[in-house]
Amino acid sequence: MNSAIVRGLLVRGMLAGLGAGVLAFVFAYFVGEGSVDAAIAFEEANSHHAASGEELVSRSVQSTAGLATGVLVFGVALGGIAALAFCFALGRIGRFGARATAALTALTAFLTVYLVPTLKYPANPPAVGNPDTLDQRTALYFLLIALSVLLGIAAVLLGRRLAPGWGNWNASIAAALAFVAAVTVAMVFLPSGDNVPNGFPATDLWEFRMASVGVQALLWAAFGLLFGYLAERVLEPKATASAGRGAELSAPAA
Repeated sequence: MNSAIVRGLLVRGMLAGLGAGVLAFVFAYFVGEGSVDAAIAFEEANSHHAASGEELVSRSVQSTAGLATGVLVFGVALGGIAALAFCFALGRIGRFGARATAALTALTAFLTVYLVPTLKYPANPPAVGNPDTLDQRTALYFLLIALSVLLGIAAVLLGRRLAPGWGNWNASIAAALAFVAAVTVAMVFLPSGDNVPNGFPATDLWEFRMASVGVQALLWAAFGLLFGYLAERVLEPKATASAGRGAELSAPAA
């Protein structure tokens, strides 16, 4: 794969990330903002310090322009990184086409970069979490991301090593079980970072965390589908064009 193709895939990955970010923003706005408002109301009702001065950024701006900017920039950045991971994975994880490799890359990224760390350190709305331990919890979260990614790579290498003797299916199952076991051990030994204040509504906390998972799941699923289509047009242009001409020839005449 030459540099021009990699550059083209990188650009398309960022575009796919932008498109996925738009969908994730719509989901976050309509599904997640209600629980955020409820958490802010709880924080204000239980605050012992009176608010002084006018807020720098209004809540309406935070929930619209601020949310859109954050999600879109996040989507573009992760789209570019995932596109580079796709370039490395293509042809190395099996005889998969562009769309299948993009889907597997997106699924693996969602599991290792987001879902596994979130199981130990879930997202918290405002008013949840001790500000004094913020740096520690952030460091632990990124440590678990690094461990999850490294263990995921190790599981892929283990599966490839076992495949010749065990078969692809058995090797994949063994590698997945090894990954789950190693992640479980890491979660057991890492300290907990959850600190929910007394009286915080459990329903609001649950809805916020489920909305966070939904945003990430939608983001990565949409990216995998969009980037798979765009990558296929770059890597397999002749096959895509032939399929299009075949559909035109098979269509009945008007």
